[in-house]
Amino acid sequence: MNSNNRKTKYRLIALMVSLCMLTAGLFTGCGGEGGETATETAPKIDGLTYESTLELQRATEYSVYRYEGGYDLVDIHGFQRFLIVPEDGTVPENLESDIIVLQKPIDTIYLAATATMAMFCSMDAIDHIRMSSVPKESWTFDEPKEAMEKGDIIFAGKYSAPDYETILKEGCDLALESTMIDHSPEVQEMLEDLGIPVMVDRSSYESDPLGRAEWIKLYGILTDHEEQAESFFATQIDAIKDLDDFENTEKTVAFFYISSDGKAVVRRSTDYIPAMIEIAGARYIFKDLDDDSGRTSIDTSIETFYDTAVDADYIIYNGSIDSSVKTMDDLIGKDPIMKKMTAVQNNNCWVTDSAMYQRTDIVADMILDFHKLFSEENPTDLKYLKKLE
Repeated sequence: MNSNNRKTKYRLIALMVSLCMLTAGLFTGCGGEGGETATETAPKIDGLTYESTLELQRATEYSVYRYEGGYDLVDIHGFQRFLIVPEDGTVPENLESDIIVLQKPIDTIYLAATATMAMFCSMDAIDHIRMSSVPKESWTFDEPKEAMEKGDIIFAGKYSAPDYETILKEGCDLALESTMIDHSPEVQEMLEDLGIPVMVDRSSYESDPLGRAEWIKLYGILTDHEEQAESFFATQIDAIKDLDDFENTEKTVAFFYISSDGKAVVRRSTDYIPAMIEIAGARYIFKDLDDDSGRTSIDTSIETFYDTAVDADYIIYNGSIDSSVKTMDDLIGKDPIMKKMTAVQNNNCWVTDSAMYQRTDIVADMILDFHKLFSEENPTDLKYLKKLE
């Protein structure tokens, strides 16, 4: 089956799953306590007995179907399916050709999906990562840096140019990639030709920021850290539960950075960052921004950006992508048109911490920072936002 046919098939399956969940009246992976629809949608696998579907509260980009004996079928909707086989289990016969087999233990991972590292750290599963596509000095938090200093994790080439020799020598169980691999399809093909399974993390396509964080449950299953993953996610949900009844301030926010070629890069309106802003109590000013590319970020001209964002109450500069903006002069230096923006004139410009992109474990804390910013006058106790002076 070629890749286009496979993706078409998966999209149809994903649509059926979504319709099932809508019928049930909740977005929890067609499983949970209702039960009957889960049995109907769980793939039939020769020799395995369906048991349950992993309950997901916020994530919609994947499902996990559970079978007796510790087998799990992971469906990354529209793209990939994996059968996770227990350590002493046998691989079922007559598997559909698109199902990739992963046999536990999965403890020698080449991690090229940078944002997932924090998930492994948060559930004490970093020891399952043996290789990184990011060198020690490029990590923005301590755990991977320390692991690389001790030699527990080694650099095995960036995602677009991996060190195949090292990856093979280390006995890699899984290459965990971000969607950036779509720009280097020959790399994925080479890894697979070498017998290394490739899983593409699509958590960044979750429109709900807590949905993105809920991908930790998938990695908990891969590494046998399910309880830790469930605990982490429950903590994230609990941290922002008090915001459920908060009335939106209706203040507007421009979240962006300026690329090296002078374009304003903003998030599409259905992205998880605009959702974080909404949960925190404000409105993303690019409320209807979308295109046909499927990307989470969209390039616009400075003029187009200005036309929409000129009267935004807040400017939040994405310092996790461009760390060069540390002062108001740095921001204005990107383009003189910034001087005309209301947030600049009102001295209401902020920059995110450089760790924001890599730290998927701080979703709740980031939302709380946004909330303080929108609901308090010049808050000073923010963890991941800094005012431009």
